[in-house]
Amino acid sequence: MTGSTDVAARRLDLAGTRDFAVPGAGQVRRAALAAFGRQWLTRVWDQATDGRSPPGVALAAVGSLARGDGGPLSDYDLVLLHQSRTLRPAEVDALADRIWYPLWDGGVKIDHSVRTVAQCRQVAGNDLTAAVGLLDIAHLAGDPEVVAAAQSTVAHDWRANARKRLPQLVDAVTARHERMGDAAHLIEPDLKQARGGLRDMAVLRALTAAWLADRPHGAVDAAYARLLDVRDAVHVVSGRGRDRLGREDHDAVAALLGHRDADGMLTEVSSAARVIAYALDGTLRRAQQSQRARTLRVGPRRPTLSPLGYGLFRHDGEAVLGPGIDPRADATLPLRAASIAARHGVTLAPATLANLWVQCPPLPHPWPGDALAIFGDLLAAGPGLVAVWEGLDLTGFVEAWIPEWAAVRSRPQRNAVHRHTVDRHSIETVVGACALVRDVQRPDLLLLAALLHDIGKVDGAADHPQVGASVAERILARMGVPDDDRSVVVGLVREHLALIDLATRRDPDDPRTVQAALDAVQHSAQTFELLRALTEADARAAGPAAWSDWRCALLGRLVAATRRSFAEAGPVPMASEQRAADLLSREALATVAAGTPVVAVRAFGAAYRVDLVDRDRLGLFADVAGLLAAEGFVVRSAVLRTETGVAADEWFVDSPSGEVPDPDRLARALARLAGGDHTPLAALHRRRRAHAAAAPEGASSTRSVSGAPGQTRALVVSGASQSATVVEVRASDRPGLLYDIGSALSRVGISVRSAHIATYAGQALDTFYLTRRDGQVLSPSQVGATVALLIETCDRGLQG
Repeated sequence: MTGSTDVAARRLDLAGTRDFAVPGAGQVRRAALAAFGRQWLTRVWDQATDGRSPPGVALAAVGSLARGDGGPLSDYDLVLLHQSRTLRPAEVDALADRIWYPLWDGGVKIDHSVRTVAQCRQVAGNDLTAAVGLLDIAHLAGDPEVVAAAQSTVAHDWRANARKRLPQLVDAVTARHERMGDAAHLIEPDLKQARGGLRDMAVLRALTAAWLADRPHGAVDAAYARLLDVRDAVHVVSGRGRDRLGREDHDAVAALLGHRDADGMLTEVSSAARVIAYALDGTLRRAQQSQRARTLRVGPRRPTLSPLGYGLFRHDGEAVLGPGIDPRADATLPLRAASIAARHGVTLAPATLANLWVQCPPLPHPWPGDALAIFGDLLAAGPGLVAVWEGLDLTGFVEAWIPEWAAVRSRPQRNAVHRHTVDRHSIETVVGACALVRDVQRPDLLLLAALLHDIGKVDGAADHPQVGASVAERILARMGVPDDDRSVVVGLVREHLALIDLATRRDPDDPRTVQAALDAVQHSAQTFELLRALTEADARAAGPAAWSDWRCALLGRLVAATRRSFAEAGPVPMASEQRAADLLSREALATVAAGTPVVAVRAFGAAYRVDLVDRDRLGLFADVAGLLAAEGFVVRSAVLRTETGVAADEWFVDSPSGEVPDPDRLARALARLAGGDHTPLAALHRRRRAHAAAAPEGASSTRSVSGAPGQTRALVVSGASQSATVVEVRASDRPGLLYDIGSALSRVGISVRSAHIATYAGQALDTFYLTRRDGQVLSPSQVGATVALLIETCDRGLQG
């Protein structure tokens, strides 16, 4: 038998004989360690029993030794099992002492217990952690039937009590993750207990053992093996059987594992933890689905599918593709599916993601215009973006869309102010920017800049904003972003640290500081507001240290001083009111004069342009907007104009159902509405009820699906027109919003002479040219009342 004093040294020697940097060597190393441990424990048993094992008594292992994945200095978790009538209590205690003392003398840490099969069952029933551990119980020496009895009894009880134990397991996992943090984003993670760590793999196995759900394989097993390799390396370099990857061990562990530096090693840890955490989240969802099916089922269970649009349905908390959808026909389907799922607060089902990945064609370069618009909607989804993006990234979609993303994926940030890896920080910045979209004219550009602002934080980059600007230029060109917009976003990426640096390192009130801020945005007021919002979103996403009260106050002083400078330079000139002569053909005028609206539809990729000519009347705007919403179309943008008593409008719409707008149907419905028949709008109310039912659970009625507070902003644009009162409205888009606005205005006798409707990243940015019924501008009192009316109407949300 190996001398008791050199057991730990022998285990380290076995680990040291294996090359940690060779793929697959970890499994061989752990197998050798497990074999050594079993052999040594068998010899200890033989000595303790004098080679005559009594019947009904056995030595068993649980934990890492039972699974065969223990590290060089992992504890041995041992159970001395016996039948209650085999040995007297004193004999059992004596046998236990003859086993435990040699182990302690060998310097091996053990977690030991002496139990009967009935006691194992009792402990597993009372202690959730013990139950999960006992599921892995394995025979080492003695009577194997005793171990088999304990294993089968515990497993049977685990399956039989799954309904009661699953909520407890979910609560325990959640509490542990909150206590230990996320291994994917920690510089010093606990490789066992943190979210995405080794303990979560044990939970996955326990869920499978309960027959609640099968766990993923392949990538998850490879990720688990990588974490085990890192854990083994920690044992070797530290000489201690610990699971925390301390900062003091980073370089040595990285070198042992064959990484060029510690950041490469941490990136590998983060990537592995993300895979395990994502697998656990999905498996827990499916386990809970299984439980609901068992609880509620009476006869065959039919899946409950709630339509989300575009062929997507909500099913048990996940978004799935409906029947009849051919992923091979639409390269934008993954983008659209992700956007819809994120906006409704659910994740895309893993099977749906896999199906889309295999069957959908890749996006062409540059992207088509509708793909860019859908991508903007995805970024505007708010908190729901985080989980959906994780699924897209782990499946491979993100790298397929943005190949440069691979360089920042799971990349650690050693700056103390940051709490996430580079890629996750970028997504958190996008989420934070969603709350600021109403502060800017172009929220779509803000969200793109938020996504790409740290894309230059790659290995070896000394000036990541400058590097990121050139990388962002390539990405945006591939996406098909127009030149002018691309220039703005690239500038925001290049200067995303400028305002906070100026505010904290220089006097915010000094004219030269203000001049530097103006230079950073090329003296553009619109770009300045974008940069200000990006600065705040970036700081908030980094963590409390990056967005302290004093940093906020200093930035506020700089922003105020810079805004004063813009105000002194004069107002930004407004675009002149446009005319609609191109739509007012003689044929159209003659038809309209006879009382029949003229409607034409043209396809633009996956979107449609609806041209409408009709006699101008109070409430026409509300009727058209309501009719389009009732027909199931989503308004992307619109330009409404009035020429000599005739309205000529252009509406650009999406069709979630895939149905093409029918111009004759729309014209007939408009004629009925003009005659006072509101039946064509009945479908709008049904769609609103369906939208409210599909909203994320617990969402406020005055909260947009993007998660941004429902605080509408209505601003009077003074000097924009001499013949109309111009009001700009910024609000969260929702079904029927334009109809609500138009109806509210018509009820108080205010006419919409022209309007410029735009939807950017889930936000409505609409400009209305308003007059009284007699065509005159609004009086000051009417202006105030109208602004209040617009805010109340938009903030009414789904209750409207």
